[in-house]
Amino acid sequence: MKRKQCTLASLLLLMVVAAVACGNKSNSGSRDEDTAETSTVNVPHFNADSAYTYVQAQADFGPRVPNTDAHRACGDYLAAKLEQFGAKVYNQYADLVAYDNTILKARNIIGAYNPDSRRRVLLCAHWDSRPYADEDKDPAKHQTPILGVNDGASGVGVLLEVARQLQRQAPAIGIDIIFFDMEDYGTPQFAETLTDDSDTWCLGSQYWSRAPHVKDYNARFGILLDMVGGRGATFLKEGVSLQYAEPVVKKVWHAAKKLGLENYFVDEHGGYVNDDHVPVNEIARIPCIDIVNCDLNGELSSFGDFWHTLDDNMDVIDRNTLQAVGQTVLQVIYNEK
Repeated sequence: MKRKQCTLASLLLLMVVAAVACGNKSNSGSRDEDTAETSTVNVPHFNADSAYTYVQAQADFGPRVPNTDAHRACGDYLAAKLEQFGAKVYNQYADLVAYDNTILKARNIIGAYNPDSRRRVLLCAHWDSRPYADEDKDPAKHQTPILGVNDGASGVGVLLEVARQLQRQAPAIGIDIIFFDMEDYGTPQFAETLTDDSDTWCLGSQYWSRAPHVKDYNARFGILLDMVGGRGATFLKEGVSLQYAEPVVKKVWHAAKKLGLENYFVDEHGGYVNDDHVPVNEIARIPCIDIVNCDLNGELSSFGDFWHTLDDNMDVIDRNTLQAVGQTVLQVIYNEK
């Protein structure tokens, strides 16, 4: 996650940006948010204990920093789990250049369900962890890799449980689950660069957006999960999501409201976050939203005081938050026709 804080944007700016939109290939969001209620759909129950186990399994590998043994081992684990849960698995390998010109061995991992269907929804999260604890209070720790349990593993854990449910009960549409690599290898605070470093983040999703795993790939819309396991998390309507995919934001927040989860999915505008949904929107031209923690009262960071520190560990994970996000995602995708 780029070190841009989640701050409230002015209503005027949001109105202007929302009007700029997009020429996306999909007009998924044009369907009314109440469409899902016109028929009764048996939506599976999201198992938060299961998701928690998948988060823990990733943490057990240690920091999943590209070019490390832990990264390679965790990638193999994720691909194997998707295959175990019935997905057609694609491994997209690439040599990508980091902010400091390091060549990184990247791996995007894709699990496709009902791959022949042209009616598709994209679900995604990043699976790498940050190589630097550059937001830690102690400068001596800034070059230490973090475990990245909330920032990385939580979104993947939720999507692995979604994958398990997809195998047990197929929805009416095709689903693609993508674990993006190298989201969090962006320019660190201590580099003190004066140039725009926004493109040093989200390298895996930038690569996939230019060269998807299948030719002419398209989806109705996408949902990105980032930092979705923290205790007391709140999810505001993120700015880039509103710019490119406001109908999808409405769809997801409406589903959460129907589930009684308004305390998690707050009906307020958040700020703009440079995350994996940006290249999906701007390069792949698929309307994609970001469900990302935004705590406007956070003392150190709106992403949580443990963000990009060594304290981003299993202690911050709450099954209730995993449940709220996972059940909302299931509610959305099983009501797509």
